Amino acid sequence: MRVALLVNKDNVEKYTSPGAVPADWELFHLGNDSPDVEKLFATNAEAVLVDPILPFTAEMIAGLPELKLIHSQGVAYNLIDLAAAQKAGVYVCNCAGVNAPAVAEQAILLMLALLRRFCAYEKMVYAARQIEAKNECFKNGLTELAACHVGIIGLGATGRELAKRLQAFGCKVSYYSRREVPGCGMPRIPLDEIYRQCDIISLHVPVTAETKGMINEAVFDKMKRGAILINTARGELVDQEALCRALADGRLGGAGLDTLAPEPVQPDNPVINLPEEVRHKVALSPHIAGITADSFRRSSAIIWENMRKVSAGQRPSNIVNGL
Repeated sequence: MRVALLVNKDNVEKYTSPGAVPADWELFHLGNDSPDVEKLFATNAEAVLVDPILPFTAEMIAGLPELKLIHSQGVAYNLIDLAAAQKAGVYVCNCAGVNAPAVAEQAILLMLALLRRFCAYEKMVYAARQIEAKNECFKNGLTELAACHVGIIGLGATGRELAKRLQAFGCKVSYYSRREVPGCGMPRIPLDEIYRQCDIISLHVPVTAETKGMINEAVFDKMKRGAILINTARGELVDQEALCRALADGRLGGAGLDTLAPEPVQPDNPVINLPEEVRHKVALSPHIAGITADSFRRSSAIIWENMRKVSAGQRPSNIVNGL
């Protein structure tokens, strides 16, 4: 089996268990930057492992006539041409749910960072302005997470992991998903009610034609004034220009973002160009929510098991393109 790896080489080598890759397989490390398509085609790969933020196009699929499997290294697969892969009879798989505990932890981190104004106050301590920061808190007390009504949009694996953690904090938690989730221990309420009622709204849905740009100007107008938006899913879910306007005019109290669009983040992205007086309302992380050592071990096991299945002519798990 010939496998082209469009991912970080060090990561693959560190987290692949001994014996997971048969000795007679050929691995071609091409890096996790935009690939040289000629080098990719020269591998004549039967399977490809791709970083979720790298596009894998119809041209790439057509240039690999022996290709049987495209596997996302993570959960996302929106940059893989699913229709082209389906037409070519190529499985597209992901590591569904593998990073759910890690992403849920990051969502909690972002919530707390904003509620406690962590970044702004850390800077003040570094600037020897500790008492000024402390007096500001005496004047305007900080909000505890337990005092917040949190709305989870999308109750897949990550949404459920987040709900468990929020309930342990003592939060009131509601959710919206297209279908009722029996036995989840919290109410499913309409999406407009999530926007109207919740102090914190956390996004946990994939990027689809329906969800792209779902958090827009009209939605910010519906939200409870001063609410906090958390996005550990995908940057494409949020209209970033509208987000910046809502932060600037006070409709939105804060935004905790692990992901922006496009990625890699460009110098002209409106979020990183917010004026200084608004920037304290934002907590950013570099799309690292799911990249923990435990997530890598779980994803590696799924990836190599699926590749072994395909090599043996078997059907892999976590197929996302309808084959």
